Amino acid sequence: MAVRDVAERAYREALPVLAVSAVGGLFAGLVLGGMRGDLREVSGLLVLVPALLATRGNVYGAMGAKLSTALHQGLIDANPVPDDRRVYTAVSAAMLNGVVISVFASVVTYAVLVALSRPSASLATLAGVAFVAGVLSGIALTIVVVAAVFAGYRRGLNPDTLVGPVVTTTGDVFGMAALLAAVRLVLALGGG
Repeated sequence: MAVRDVAERAYREALPVLAVSAVGGLFAGLVLGGMRGDLREVSGLLVLVPALLATRGNVYGAMGAKLSTALHQGLIDANPVPDDRRVYTAVSAAMLNGVVISVFASVVTYAVLVALSRPSASLATLAGVAFVAGVLSGIALTIVVVAAVFAGYRRGLNPDTLVGPVVTTTGDVFGMAALLAAVRLVLALGGG
């Protein structure tokens, strides 16, 4: 296959996904813009947002890449059974890593804000928000990434081309929605 053919195929596969990604990013921005009151109520939350969104991409992008590689190498079937150990292990590791790194990011955020004498919600509040947001966004990302990787592969698309934009868009959209839900839940339960 010529370089030109490979490039054309990559663009044909990636451009629609990238267009959806741009729209998804705008939607995530709208959610963030609608969180002004929540951001004021939970001091330091705005500092935590980029870290939470970045970790979504890192953790679930790695999961998507592992699944993609396993498909290319024939280590997993394109139609996995529900108890496929490799898929289950990748998903479990991503969920655990996603939640742990979210809580870690909240601890670092709190420490930096305190060290800089900046206003901050309590560590319990920031960690609670990060934990809930990590779980909620992790569930959504797991479902979307696994579905995109396997469905794309079965349709003859390269899942490596899909993983980046899908994870970015899903992470931004569901990450912001999960963050909003987490803030409201933690505040309703008495954190503040």
